[in-house]
Amino acid sequence: MNITQYDVTLDVTGMNCPLPILRAKKALARMDSEQTLQLLATDKSAPEDFAAFCRQTGHILVDSKTREDGVIEIVVKHR
Repeated sequence: MNITQYDVTLDVTGMNCPLPILRAKKALARMDSEQTLQLLATDKSAPEDFAAFCRQTGHILVDSKTREDGVIEIVVKHR
């Protein structure tokens, strides 16, 4: 699945756990089912944190990768 257009982009760079998860939770609460949330993070634990978050909440972890600039890009699809 290659999604290049996101419904919401959330920049949580510079924030450490639990702030990225809390900000994502707030953003997802305002979104509709099937919409996608792109997160830009720098917290090294973000990929594992969001994998666990998605397992617990039923949202879908679409992608998680570290870009060349060191920013971690995580894409979550609203359940």
